Amino acid sequence: MSNQPGSSTAAETDQPEAVGPTTGDGATVETSSVKASSVKASSGEAPLAEAPAGEAPTGEDAVGPAHGDEGIVTGGRPEFAPGAIVLALLSVGWLAAMLWSTREAIHSTAAGVTAISLSAYALPGVITAALVTGATMALLATNRLGRATLRFLAVVGTGLLVGLVTAVAINLTYADNATTNTIAGTAAAAAIIGGAMAGARQARVVGAITLATLTAQIFVVLFSRARDPLSDLFGAGETQQSVLDAAKWVSRTESLLAGLLAGLAAYLYLTWSRRRAERRDGAASPLRWPAYLVAGAGAGLLLLLTEVIIRIGGRGLLDLAAALSEADEVAQTALGTSRVDNGIWVLFVGALTTLIVFGRTLGPRPVDDDEDEPAA
Repeated sequence: MSNQPGSSTAAETDQPEAVGPTTGDGATVETSSVKASSVKASSGEAPLAEAPAGEAPTGEDAVGPAHGDEGIVTGGRPEFAPGAIVLALLSVGWLAAMLWSTREAIHSTAAGVTAISLSAYALPGVITAALVTGATMALLATNRLGRATLRFLAVVGTGLLVGLVTAVAINLTYADNATTNTIAGTAAAAAIIGGAMAGARQARVVGAITLATLTAQIFVVLFSRARDPLSDLFGAGETQQSVLDAAKWVSRTESLLAGLLAGLAAYLYLTWSRRRAERRDGAASPLRWPAYLVAGAGAGLLLLLTEVIIRIGGRGLLDLAAALSEADEVAQTALGTSRVDNGIWVLFVGALTTLIVFGRTLGPRPVDDDEDEPAA
C-alpha cells in the first residue's frame, strides 16, 4: 500500500529501512542493532557488549544452548567404579589363596629341584593375582577423588603399599632363598603396575577389567578338574603324539571358555554400573563401544602383561628351572608359549563377546521424516 500525500506517513517510503554506512570490506551495519541498544538504554537496561570482529560470542551471548562433554558425569561428581569394596576383597582373597597354595606346594616337596620347578610353574598365577589386587585396591582408594594429581599420587602410593605387603608376606612365610626373593620382588612390581593402571580416566572400565580377570582366573582353577576327562574325549591314547594333540585341544577349549566368561563379566559390570549411576544421580555418562571393547579384552591384556613381567622380573627363576634338565627346558618353553596363546585367545574372544552382547542391546537408529522430503 502506497503512502498518500499529506498523511502522517507521507515522509516514509516503501523502501526497507536505511542501513548504516558500509565498512571497508563491503559489509553493512544494520540499524536494528542500534535501535535495540537505544530501547534497552531508555528502559534502564545496560546494553550488551558487542563482540569484536572475527570472534565468536561466548557465554550467554552465544547462540544455542551449551552442550557438555559426553564423558563427564552429571552432578559434578567424579566418575567412580561401584562395587570397588567387593572387588578389592575378592582380589585380596584370591591373592592370599594363590600365595598359600604356592607355599604348600613348595614346602610339600622334599627335593629343592622339584621346589624350583613348582615355583616357576606357580609364578604366573601369583603375578596375575598381584596385578589385579594392586588395581582394585588403588581403585578403592581413589574412587571418590576427582583431581588428577591426587589420583596419581594415591594410585602410586596404594600400589607401593600393596606390593610391599605382598613381598613381606612372601618373605615371612616362604623359605629364605633366591627363589623366594624372586617371587616377592616380581609380585611387588606387578602390584605397583596394577595400582598405576587404576589411575585411568574411566574407572568403570578398570573395574570391569579386574572383574573379568578374576572370573577367568577362577574358571581356570575350576577347569583343572575337567582336563583329564576332556583329554580322553579329545583322543588321548597311549602314543605321545595323541597326548600332545589332546592337550592342545583341551588348552584351546579352556581359553575359549575363559574368554567367553571374561567378556560376559565385563559387559555385565559395565551395564550394572551404568544403571547404578542412573539410580543415584538420575543420569550417567554413556560409554561407547570402544570402552566395551577394552573392557572385554582387558583380561587377555592383563595375562599378556603378566607374561611380560615374568620374563623380565622372573627371568632368573625361569632360567634356573629350565637349566635343571633337557626335559625341564622343553617344558618351560612349552609353558611360556601356552601362556601367550592363552592370553591372545582370551583377549580376542573376550573383546568379541562383549561387542556382540553390547551390539544386541542397541536399538534401531531413529529416522527423521523431514530429511527425506523433497524440496518444494
